[in-house]
This record gives sequence, structure tokens and C-alpha cells, in this order.
Amino acid sequence: MKKSLIWLLTGVMAITFGALLYFQIMYLENMVKMREAQFSENVMRALHSTVEMLERRETLHYLEEDVRMLDANGGDEYIDETEVSSETLMEAASSAHHRITYPSATQNVSDSYRNLQESLRKQYQYQKNLLNEIILNILREAPSRPLLERADSVEVRKYLRGELESNGVSLPFTFGVTDAYGNYAYQTRGFDSRADFAKYQSTLFPNAGGNYKLVVEFPTRDSYIFSSVRFIIPTLAFTAILLVIFLYTVILIFRQKKLSEMKSDFINNMTHEFKTPISTISLAAQMLEDDSVRKSPTSLKHLAGVIGEESKRLRFQVDKVLQMSVYDDAGGSALKFSDVNVNNIIYNVVNTQKIKAEKDGGKIEVDLDAINAECRLDEMHFTNVIFNLLDNALKYMKDDTPPILKVSTRDIGHNQLEIRFRDNGIGIKKEDLKRIFDKFYRVSTGNRHDVKGFGLGLAYVKKMVTIFGGTITAESEYGKWSEFIIRLPLAEEDVLED
Repeated sequence: MKKSLIWLLTGVMAITFGALLYFQIMYLENMVKMREAQFSENVMRALHSTVEMLERRETLHYLEEDVRMLDANGGDEYIDETEVSSETLMEAASSAHHRITYPSATQNVSDSYRNLQESLRKQYQYQKNLLNEIILNILREAPSRPLLERADSVEVRKYLRGELESNGVSLPFTFGVTDAYGNYAYQTRGFDSRADFAKYQSTLFPNAGGNYKLVVEFPTRDSYIFSSVRFIIPTLAFTAILLVIFLYTVILIFRQKKLSEMKSDFINNMTHEFKTPISTISLAAQMLEDDSVRKSPTSLKHLAGVIGEESKRLRFQVDKVLQMSVYDDAGGSALKFSDVNVNNIIYNVVNTQKIKAEKDGGKIEVDLDAINAECRLDEMHFTNVIFNLLDNALKYMKDDTPPILKVSTRDIGHNQLEIRFRDNGIGIKKEDLKRIFDKFYRVSTGNRHDVKGFGLGLAYVKKMVTIFGGTITAESEYGKWSEFIIRLPLAEEDVLED
């Protein structure tokens, strides 16, 4: 599959998942807002009903009080504010306690009708004056009446609970009453004016100039609202899981594609690297069949030298491929560990590589300053690690600059050894620096075609150092230098002696 098609499918799926998540989140947000609005509407309706019931309760209080006074005084205390005489009021009050009598047969029909109409008028006038007096008493006396008598907390709780339940709100609640200055006149147990709960309020006795406000809070409101839309949350979670799986699958696809490309390069490089020495050896063998060549000692020596060099080259390449099997051995069961002196191994490998550096006018500087250099390693594979790092440094040198390599060791604390390999070569780009230890990965060398390899060297080095219990890192400035840093634990004997 082409990379462009993979990217296209990835983009389409990412947009689809993103849009799906966006619409689900928007739906959840709208559902929460709708639930909040519905909850607020129900609570405010219950608050208004509670306030109305408290007003009715207060009106009933004054009505009962006035009726008691009427019974005690015979209605003398009421004043006719519509200019009706006191005698008329007394007569209206008296008539309120008698049944309406129907006219006798001897009475004139028109007179009887007028008498009935007058009696009804007097009753109406009485009721009107009575209500007016009650309203005046409420306006005059109610503000000075103690709050606990007007809005007792027990009564408020009873009315409020009933109205909330009738409006479908059955959550636990607390409430308080504030005065005109916002101070709480009283509050029920558990009410927290400073808590970050949603608070709902309504004015008490608004028709009597009330300055008190009834404030209600619901500690479990948020959990109640979210519990009503919790069925949406699993869909969001499943969608998010699918998105993560999809992204992980795409990453795996790209990794597999890259791995496939690197393996193809590896096979091509391996074919080329094996074909050249095999062809040379084959050609030398054919020449040895020639009688004239066999009779010439010089030619025989030359062909023997060619066969020997190409055999070494072929064996070296075979060893490179065999390193891959060791790389895949995660447990290192094929390794033979022993306590070896790292300084000695580095010194021996450097001596074999000096010739390559000096041939190009360069040199290898060695500073083996580590005092404790005994580490528990596989000597052969550690030698290969040092050889690979030096070989890479010499391979990736600048064409116009003599190679200068610096190899150094030093003690780190009491239980570690540090080895540094620094060169003045072409350097490594930042994007390549992150992947140079990946299997089959080869850094691009631009127009240079003289550098061959399988992409296994640094992967092998990384694996071996890890098996030895150490770490390896790389630093570089592209076009100037590169440096590889290995840190290894010292052998237990050296640690104890130190």
C-alpha cells in the first residue's frame, strides 16, 4: 500500500473520529445544560409556591386575629373607609350573623327585592371593609413582626419539601434566610454560605415590602444532574478507546512499512556485500586453473593473497549477519561472562584500527584514565562493541578532513565506568539521532555511496551494552562531531575493594 493512501485513510478516519467525539461531547454538554435548566425551573417554581404559602399563612394569621377582635368588640373597631356611617357598619356586621329572610306573601314584591338587594350590599360592604382592614394591618404590622413568627424554619422546611417533591425534586437540601444587608438571619444545619454549591433564592413576603430572601442549596445537585446523563459517558469512553486503538494501529502500520523497507535494504546490501568477494574468489579460482598461472610463483602468491583478503572480507560480513541472532537473544544465554579489564580491550582494538586512521592522515587519541576498569562482560562481544564504534567513526568521516578520534575512560562514582568515543566526522542529524540504535536503520549519507552496511552495528552495540547492565547514549552536532557515551557497572570485586 502506498504511503500517500495510508495518510489519506488516516486523515479521513482521524477526522471521522474527531467529529464523532466532538458531537458526543456537544450532546453531553447540551444535555447537562438542559438538565440544569429543568432543575432550576423546578426549584424556582417550588420556591415561589413556598413564598405564596407563607404569605397565605400570614394573611390567615391576621384574618383570624381580626375575626377574634370582631367577635370580642362586635365590629365597632372597623372604620368605613368608603364613608359609610358607623350605624350602617354595625348594621352590616349584625346582618352578617343572620340568615337572609324571604318576604311574606303580604309584602310588595318590589319592596322585598329592594330589601334583599340592600341586605346583600351591606354584607359585601362589610366583607370589603374587613379585607381592607386586614391588608392595612399586614402593611402596618407585618414588617415589625419577628421573622421566626412569619417564617418559622420548621414550616418553611415542610412547605419547601412538599413543593420540591411535587415538582419532581427529591434531593436533600439546606436553606437560610438573609436580611436586607445580605446577612443570614438564620440557616439550617449543614447550610454553607461559602460553599461552591448552586444556590437558588426568592424574596419572602414581596407584597408586604419584604427585605428577606429565602436561599436554598443542594449539595448533591451536580452528581444528580450528571447521573441523569451518565449513559452517554460509556459511549465517549468507547469512542476514545477506538480512537486510541486506531492511532496505535496506524503507528504500527508505519513501523511495519518502515521495517519492511529497511529489511529490503538489508537484503540488497547483503546481496551486494556477499556477491563482490564471492565473485573475486570465483575469478581467482578460475585463474588458478590456468597452467601458466600455476607455473608463476608471483601470480600464485598474488592470487592466494586476493583469496585470503576476500575470504576475510566475506567472513567479516557473515559475522555481521550472525550478530543479528545474538541481538535477538534477549536473555544473553549464549554469552560467556567474565571479569575483564576494559582498558586493555580498548587499547588492543585501538591498535588494530590505528592503521586505518593514519592511512588517511588522522590519528586516534587514547586517554584511559579509569582506575577501576574491571567489568563483568563477554570479552568477545565487548570487543565487537568497541570495534563497531571505532569502525563507524572511521567510515563516516569528512572527505577533506583527517580523522581524529578520541577514546577515553573515567570513573563515575564508586560503581560505574564511563567510556567516550568522540570523532570529527560528518555528524548525525537530530531526526536520525533518535533512531540510530534501531534495528536495520541506516543514517542517510547523501551522495556518498562508499559506505555500506546492514543497519545492525549500532543496534547490536545497544543490545550488548544493555545485556551487560549498562547504558549508551549519543550526542552530535551535524557536520562537526559525534560522541557515543557508554556507562557500565563495575565488577562486584572492584566495588567491594573500593
